[in-house]
Amino acid sequence: MASRARWDPFREIAQLQDELSRLVGGLRGEGGGQTLIPPADVWETDDEVAYSFDLPGVSEEAISIELENDTLTITAEREPSTDAAQAQHHRRERRYGTYSRTIAVPQGTAEDAVSARYENGVLEVRITKPKEPKPTKIRIGVQKPES
Repeated sequence: MASRARWDPFREIAQLQDELSRLVGGLRGEGGGQTLIPPADVWETDDEVAYSFDLPGVSEEAISIELENDTLTITAEREPSTDAAQAQHHRRERRYGTYSRTIAVPQGTAEDAVSARYENGVLEVRITKPKEPKPTKIRIGVQKPES
């Protein structure tokens, strides 16, 4: 005689959630070789623009910040511990891989105007705003002296 299993709707919901997470993860390219986009906050004061990026579990040595053509690129690598990498997983919800984010910065930003600080998994980048060129009034009929 067959035994009856009691129906547990919460177990069914948890299984559905797991399956949907795997499906969405596959669509995002999660698993191997993925590039993750770190969440960011951006704010501005009169003198500077500041960016804050979440990079949980990333060592400071694994973070690269590059400024080129008014574009700031943040890259970082988060790898699982060697024990976790070799283990058989029952559930894997934490993300590992390469983080990368490219953002536009104020035009004319110089390298010495950028400062960065990393603490408790949060990278904060501050950029001093470049001085805006002020218009010069030109008088009609006045010539420049020749050198």
